[in-house]
Amino acid sequence: MKKHIITALTIVSFSFASFADEGMWLPILLGQKNYNQMTQMGLKLTQEQLYDINNASMKDAVIWFGGGCTGEVISNEGLILTNHHCGYDAIATLSTPDNNRLANGFWALDKSQELPAQGLSVAFLVRMEDVTERMLAELAKYPADSQLFYAQKEGEKIAKAAREDGKYEAFVRDMFKGNQYYMFVMERYTDIRLVGTPPESIGKFGGDTDNWMWPRHTGDFSIFRIYANKDNKPAAYNTQNIPFKPKKYLPVSLKGAENGDFAMIFGFPGRTNRYETSMGVKLAIEQTNPAIVKLRTKRLQLMKEQMDANVAVRLQLASRYAQIANYWKYFIGQTEQLKHNKVYDRKFAEEETFKNWASANPGYSSIFSKMEKEYDIYKMYNKHQVYLVEGIRGSILVAYASAFLDLEKELLKDQPDTSKTHAQVLVLKARYASFYKAFYNKESDKEIMAATLEMYYNDIDKAQHPEMLTKLMAKAKKGKETELINKTIEKIVNKTIITDSVKLFKFLDKPNLKTIQKDPAIQYAFAFTKNYNNNYKKYIDAFNFANANFGNKYMKGLMEMQPNKYFYPDANSTMRCTYGNIKDYSPKDAVHFSHFTTLKGIMEKEDPTSDEFIVPAKLKELYKSKDYGQYVGKDGEVPVGFLTTNDITGGNSGSPVINANGELIGTAFDGNWEAMSGDIAFDAQFKRTICVDVRYTLFIIDKLGGATNLIKEMTLVK
Repeated sequence: MKKHIITALTIVSFSFASFADEGMWLPILLGQKNYNQMTQMGLKLTQEQLYDINNASMKDAVIWFGGGCTGEVISNEGLILTNHHCGYDAIATLSTPDNNRLANGFWALDKSQELPAQGLSVAFLVRMEDVTERMLAELAKYPADSQLFYAQKEGEKIAKAAREDGKYEAFVRDMFKGNQYYMFVMERYTDIRLVGTPPESIGKFGGDTDNWMWPRHTGDFSIFRIYANKDNKPAAYNTQNIPFKPKKYLPVSLKGAENGDFAMIFGFPGRTNRYETSMGVKLAIEQTNPAIVKLRTKRLQLMKEQMDANVAVRLQLASRYAQIANYWKYFIGQTEQLKHNKVYDRKFAEEETFKNWASANPGYSSIFSKMEKEYDIYKMYNKHQVYLVEGIRGSILVAYASAFLDLEKELLKDQPDTSKTHAQVLVLKARYASFYKAFYNKESDKEIMAATLEMYYNDIDKAQHPEMLTKLMAKAKKGKETELINKTIEKIVNKTIITDSVKLFKFLDKPNLKTIQKDPAIQYAFAFTKNYNNNYKKYIDAFNFANANFGNKYMKGLMEMQPNKYFYPDANSTMRCTYGNIKDYSPKDAVHFSHFTTLKGIMEKEDPTSDEFIVPAKLKELYKSKDYGQYVGKDGEVPVGFLTTNDITGGNSGSPVINANGELIGTAFDGNWEAMSGDIAFDAQFKRTICVDVRYTLFIIDKLGGATNLIKEMTLVK
């Protein structure tokens, strides 16, 4: 079996793709045939320049930014370019109503002005290693149907030695649904400083309206710098630290790119599920996605009302609001495109072919019938899970109150000894420091608590309600349910110790069961969490376990059935390379989209009455005077955005877009509406990556920000 798996995956690794732009390749798996295809498309670099363990290569200029985005090093002094929305939280945290860097922008004109971004870190990939044989040998010691359950445990054993006593981070990730395993060794730097950001009116131009849409005119970039100790090694923030010296940094091209030119992207894409079944697609369309959208719509509405009324609240909630809004619109678009692109029908047809093949292969003949039964059970409880996570815990107060569950367990275990120092106390103290500083806004969160409770009450099967909710609503008079809910939430918020930092930290200094068991917010959170954990989590866990085993076997079967077909591993927050072209597209009859946008389009979109389409006065002056400097395109305008056919997803935000010569031409930041089913089904016709043209980035830094010091620091290719 093991030999067969490795053989199948070897075939996968070195096959031609049906379409060059499809697939998020592990750089180590960019085989000769892939490389030949890349060179035929225009690539001028050697394979070693793309990925090399022993010498500087492209991987050494690309960073995992903050654990959820990508960035690139663009100078020999550790200057980082990433997206504005990736730096958003750091920028908002470094802003106050009196010095609103988020709204007004910020530029450090020398290194002494750079601002420490506390809590932000970046990580470089040191190496990746195929550990499949080691993992499969260890997993073979367990029962066949339980092996995936132990994968994390066995992967941790392998990764531990690679950390070299804390010098590096290391982890093992599965590929192809647990049929192959790779170890990734990372080096993390924690002294990161904000260097520059455009005003939000540029960095987030178009707001939620333009999100996931083309044409796009957003200057979605921000600039940071890595600092290290005198030995160029990671170190905590210290004024004595010096700018990091990278093994490699990207030169920046002023030449731009034309329709059809080669483009590749390196980065850390988060999650795709390209081998999802028709059953999963149907559940997403009919149940999961609509529930998420409904709950997020309400939360966003209530947050925005408070944000619009107070600048301080806006800064406090800005990052969280943006995160919620981003995937609120994503799930709307995904549902629409799953339907439009008939993904369910395509998946179903593929599965029928597989079932016919599997009928003659006993190891696979019954996997679909078994999984269909699992889905029948799961769909009865899936919505409950969504409403708990996106609804009840959509309140920050409830989400944080839920964290007291582990402390309660420790206290119950150690009774009557109340003098013991509990590990969970340290966790809660660290967590609540950010709760008071950055996340919790009483008024909006109180309204979210009430609204999501009412939605849970109305939308979740009454038989699945916690006893607390059943008893509460039994007291409600007909037509007075909302009134009762509002009064109940008001009482909870006003009487909990959590909303009073002095009381909360006093309790954590000497925790006791009595306080936990009487606190209304903690007990409110516990009512829903314990109800779920005690009665319904077992069904969710059973489904996830069954689905993992099913996916493993289905993936293996697909590869056996189609040994010459192009397969590639799903994204899982590990470094990937994707290659394609600059390319325009026509999404529907009589509609054609150019591959680029310009500064002219920003002026055409300007709407002073909408905070999404405000254009800064200085930018209008630069446009009026045509003071474009060296950043002008062939048409006489400053290019703003462009499209590529690269295959990316969330996590690729901030990824470098690189031309055939290995030069930076832009920064990836979004996908297009017509291909939003892409995480489940790639669409070769419509899939596009939306990128900030680096010439617009430089134009804003230089002409609007006046930070010529940063321009001089980069290596510009004219």
